[in-house]
Formats: sequence, C-alpha cells, structure tokens
Amino acid sequence: MKILPAIDILDSKCVRLVKGEFESKKVYSSDPLAVAKKFEQQGAKMLHVVDLNAAKIGKPVNQELILKVAKTVAIPIEVGGGIRDIETARTYLNNGIQKIVVGTRAVNDLAFLSSLIQEFGRDRVVVGVETRKGKITTNGWQETTNKDYLDFAKELKILGVAEILFTDVDKDGTLTEPNFEAIQKLVGLGFKVIASGGISNIESIRKLENLGAYAVILGKALYENKIALQDALSETKLISNLTKRIIPCLDVKDGRVVKGINFKNLVDAGDPVALGKFYSEGGADELVFLDITATQDNRKTLRDLVERIAREINIPFTVGGGIKSISDIRELLTVGADKISIGSIAVKNPSFVKEASEYFGSQCIVISVDAKKKDTSWEIYINGGRDATGIDAILFSKEMEKLGAGELLVNSLDRDGTKKGFDIDLLNKICEVVNIPVIASSGAGSVEDFMKVFNETNVDAALAASIFHNGNISIHDLKEVLQENNLQVRL
Repeated sequence: MKILPAIDILDSKCVRLVKGEFESKKVYSSDPLAVAKKFEQQGAKMLHVVDLNAAKIGKPVNQELILKVAKTVAIPIEVGGGIRDIETARTYLNNGIQKIVVGTRAVNDLAFLSSLIQEFGRDRVVVGVETRKGKITTNGWQETTNKDYLDFAKELKILGVAEILFTDVDKDGTLTEPNFEAIQKLVGLGFKVIASGGISNIESIRKLENLGAYAVILGKALYENKIALQDALSETKLISNLTKRIIPCLDVKDGRVVKGINFKNLVDAGDPVALGKFYSEGGADELVFLDITATQDNRKTLRDLVERIAREINIPFTVGGGIKSISDIRELLTVGADKISIGSIAVKNPSFVKEASEYFGSQCIVISVDAKKKDTSWEIYINGGRDATGIDAILFSKEMEKLGAGELLVNSLDRDGTKKGFDIDLLNKICEVVNIPVIASSGAGSVEDFMKVFNETNVDAALAASIFHNGNISIHDLKEVLQENNLQVRL
C-alpha cells in the first residue's frame, strides 16, 4: 500500500482544512516547494497535491506553482483541484505530473471523464469520490448533490475507471478515523481505492491495508506530528514483508492461457480475461500475465488483451513478454499494468533496466530470472527459456538489483510444470545476495510446496499456474491452510 503525503495549496500556501470548510484553514507553510522536498527526503515515493483555490472556483489558480513542485522533486505527483477541461489536464499530464484527480466535472459529465481516459489512459486518471453522509459533493466540497456514492461508483465501474480517491469530507481534517465501511465497499467493487480523511494513527493505516486500500493520503496527521512519515512508510513495508503473497500466473499464447512442462508441450488452460477476474475475486494478491511467445515472434505484448484483463481485476497486475523499449513499458502501464516484467532485454542490454527503473521507478520493474541448473550453478536462459546465455543466475540477480530492479521473478526451468516443488536451493542462493523482493516460480504442486518455500527461504511471494488452473486447490483454501500454519497471508 502506498503512502501519499498531501500538499493542499490555498493562496500559494500549504494549508489544511477541517471538514472541507475554507474558513477553517490553517497555514502550515508559505513554501510548498520546501514541504515537497522535505517529504521526498523523508522517503515519500509519491505526493498528492491539491489546488484548493481551483477546486472552489473551477479553474487553475496555483498551476504554475504546482508544476514547479513537480520539477523540484524526483518522485511522482498526482494533482487534483479544478481540473474541468481537457487543456488543464493536458497541461498537467504533459508537464511532469503522473496522475490527475478529477471530481466535480466527472460527477456532472461522464462523457468528459470518458474522453480523459481515452486520451491519457485509465491509470493516469483518478476520480475523486468525495462525500457527506453518503452523498457526492462537488465544487471544492461546497455543494452536496443527491447522488449516492455507491451509485456513482457503479457508473464509474461501467466506464472502466480503475482508481478512485475516496474522501469522507466530514472526517477530513478531524484526526478521528476514516470511513472504513465505505472504503471496504468501494474496494469490494473492484477499484484501486486511495483512502483519505480522518487518518490519525498507525492503527488506521494498518486497518486500511488489511481492507485492501491501494493507497492512503496523510495530511493533518503529518503536519500535526500525530504520525511520522517514516513510521507510516516503515509500517506498510513491514506489513508487506511479513505478509506472503500468492500470485497466479497467466502464460498466454495466441490469446489463450496455456501450460506445459519445461516450457514445452503447451495445452490450453482457458480464457485469460475470465481467469484474471476469477483469481482477482478469489483472493489472489497479484496477477502475472506473460505473453510467452512475444519475444520469439519479435512482436509487442498483446496490448488489447492486457487492457481487457485490467478492467476486470482490482489487484496489482504485472505484465511481461516482448518488452524492448521505454515506449513499450509506457503503453502497458497506460492500459492497466502496474508492473512490467523484463526478461530477455535485461540480459541483452542491462543498461535498459537502469533506464527503465529511473524513468518509471523501481517499483514498476520486475526482472524475470529464467534459470537452469548447470553443474553446481545455475545458468540464465532467454527467449522463453529456449537459449542458454552462459550467464550465472546468482550474479545476474545481484546485478539487476544494482541497476534498479524492484523485484525478481525467479523461474526454475528445471521445475516448470513438473509439480515437484519449488527450487529451494536456487531461491536461497538468490535471496542471500539481494535485498529486493523475490517471487518463487515453477514447480508448485501441493499446499506443502507453498509451506516449504515460505518456511525454508526468504521469498516474499510464490507464483503458480497449473495447480490453480486445474482446480487442484483454490487460493482461498491455500491461504487458510497457510494461516493455520502460522504463515502471514491476507485472507
């Protein structure tokens, strides 16, 4: 879960309101640039910035200042407040802002919202769902409509909106507690939910994480020193590190999910869209999509299929296959991927990993480590496990971390599809030399295999395909067994 420090700008100053009332404003700094830099130095990975003047009157007021903030820090920024026309959206998104938050105009004009998604992609447009007593508010929270927030959310779902920012205005700035019930309902509808309003302690952050919130915005709690940003970041990192993830994998060929043994003798395993939705609703922590012949066929990943899957799921989505350029990554992130898995190109051109991680952030870059045992070591293979490279897999993993990779997906070519268990030795060797998350892949055939890999290695997640596709065990049942055996998982 992401932690987003808030910088609300009113009359060029950094302020906080209580319950959305402008007369309640409290000025915390006359230099929003300095505040942004401070949050970055404290470890923030992204900032949430609001033009309060614009939210109230409906047109940009502090836009120039906000764009300066974007140039001052090296971390991504999402911006809300008064974004009610295409030109304002373009000015932000074409000048260093990663995401925009659209509220009032989205409530009043779904066609406008649709045009934004069409032009910029669903992952760059967040919709603000801001409420008083369950009813949507507009114009900087000054007006309350008769529209129920859940009815509005269902309209957004039909439109293909992926991410929403929920604020219970009556909680905002009160330092009480968030509207957990509403947030849980919105998560249940399949949205990535950014929770805002009333967060005052680490316990609330922990509860929001357990409810499945995608991100949390911290405002007054930071400015009033109720929560230290480093503590909030450490808490989410601790939860992430302690909680083991279960990840189903969709190996896709010719638009269908397939499975074989040692990357050979592939058989049909189902429709990727239907399976993605099934796993998302069935308790999977993430979903991996690998276009396994894209590199061999010298083509891009199946963009349209990725987009269709992304519309049906509400869990982190990693996509790989045929990635060769920054534009390939940008395209897939735009249509709904959260992370990109890079394989062959990382071996052929390691500097690309550094370029991609610097451009998009390490959190977006997953390196596929396809390894096969050779004497007493393991050798890297490329092109869908077809070609040996002579490169040592352990040294390669260490190098990928240095170049900026955020995660490693370790595939044992010896174990793929065999259901003989994960390659414990390989995983331990890699975990010993890296400090980034490692996903174990290849060989899962039973609940015991998952228990063994979590108990005997330091992997952060376990990925499987056949055992889930064939219905040998459900993800929910697997997690219950793991929890009964004192392994921390999200149910």
